[in-house]
Amino acid sequence: MRFSAVYRVGGSKSLPLFIPETGVGSRVKKFRFKRCHEIFRRVHWNNRGKKSIVWRCVSRLENTGLFCTASTILEDTLKEKIVEAINVAVSGKNSFLAILKKNIETVLSVDLDETTADIDKRLEELQTELIQKANSKEAYDNIVNEIYRLRDLRQETLSRNALRQDKRDRIAEMTDFLKTQTGDITEFDDKLVRKLVEKAIVYDDRILVEFKSGLEIEVNL
Repeated sequence: MRFSAVYRVGGSKSLPLFIPETGVGSRVKKFRFKRCHEIFRRVHWNNRGKKSIVWRCVSRLENTGLFCTASTILEDTLKEKIVEAINVAVSGKNSFLAILKKNIETVLSVDLDETTADIDKRLEELQTELIQKANSKEAYDNIVNEIYRLRDLRQETLSRNALRQDKRDRIAEMTDFLKTQTGDITEFDDKLVRKLVEKAIVYDDRILVEFKSGLEIEVNL
């Protein structure tokens, strides 16, 4: 069993653990298998009259052009291991809380958010210049291009700040959970997992559970 707390800003988008599936009222939970980097898909299985819900690599269900030898895994096993990962976080809450606090202070501090004040001021100036040139029938293409560039820059800045705030919110949720949880979770709680867990990566012999707060906990299969 291994645990870590790796926080990454930017990079590739994470695969959500729960994603709405096409179809009225249906849902699909997705897990990524590390060997071929495809996803696991939920399947209702009837094996010699014995019904169960299992997860299989999508490359074994569809013609993806890949061949994967990943073993089929029972849903109950996946749930059990996710609960185990949550309980590892609970049992080591003091260490994890310290890590989450450090992340807030070092890479997610509000003081590190970017301001748009200078951009806003410059946009106001350019708008004034644009009106003046338009009234005097002078060319203003360069001004328009600069306005568009600054608007895009402003939106990118706001998006980065929003992403950082979202991470702060996720850390706050995990922090509140660890502070208030006094004992082990005894069963899989769908609502709790959706709130705390970002995704699960399945290996041959272990599962890496990635929490939305940035914590990563690995449990053996």
